[in-house]
Amino acid sequence: MTTIAAAQGSGAAVWIANLFPIAVIVLIFYFLVIAPANKQRRKTQEMLSALKKGDRVITSGGIYASINSIQDDVVYLKIAENVKIRVQRSSIVGLEAASQTEAK
Repeated sequence: MTTIAAAQGSGAAVWIANLFPIAVIVLIFYFLVIAPANKQRRKTQEMLSALKKGDRVITSGGIYASINSIQDDVVYLKIAENVKIRVQRSSIVGLEAASQTEAK
């Protein structure tokens, strides 16, 4: 009977020892991939919610424009004199850097 109890106890230890490397890999994956992606998504959402008329933005298509007006998820951009386009708010990937704006 003692050999059966010892075998059951060592089986639990083996099971825990087998799960430990998997848990370590999951933690490493979380800190290297998932956490930075969540941080970037949160930063992008904050930027999109803070957009206002007159901001200089860059779209995912590479268009540099000024925000003419905003309505819910639609942004009206002015890309040239008398040229306005309508894009989804999510297609804006960033604000134009101040140094690029000053160069114009």
